[in-house]
Amino acid sequence: MKPRHKRLAFITAALAGLVVASALVMNAFQDNLVFFFTPSEVLAREAPLDRTFRIGGMVQESSVRRDPESIRVHFVVTDGVAHLPVFYDGILPDLFREGQGVVAQGTLAGDGIFRASTVLAKHDENYMPPEAAEAMMRARRDLPPETLATDTGPASGDYQ
Repeated sequence: MKPRHKRLAFITAALAGLVVASALVMNAFQDNLVFFFTPSEVLAREAPLDRTFRIGGMVQESSVRRDPESIRVHFVVTDGVAHLPVFYDGILPDLFREGQGVVAQGTLAGDGIFRASTVLAKHDENYMPPEAAEAMMRARRDLPPETLATDTGPASGDYQ
């Protein structure tokens, strides 16, 4: 085999390896990518049914139901327009309360209930994640002014 052919074979093998490695990295990245949706977007069927994603909004007043014999909790997340029931089997953060901001990660079941694997509560009562505040404002823009509640815009704070 001539040296020129050896170099060509080496370059071809290196390029093939680079393509395979890039494909594997992109596949792993795609599997770990988690998108954020509001309840309005979820109910408009913009959220994936077969993938993990995050929802954000406010915990609806009088919606939290705790199972007295376990750590299971049912509550409703709202963006001021739509309401999405959430089921969580775990210990909620200390700052979790009705009327407060929340971000939950999980999947949407076929029955329309969001099954959360993680729940994050806001750190301070004036804070909402920028994505949630923006999405809630977008959802509210489509409503007549008489149906809108007071706005809660972003400020500073942390999630736990």
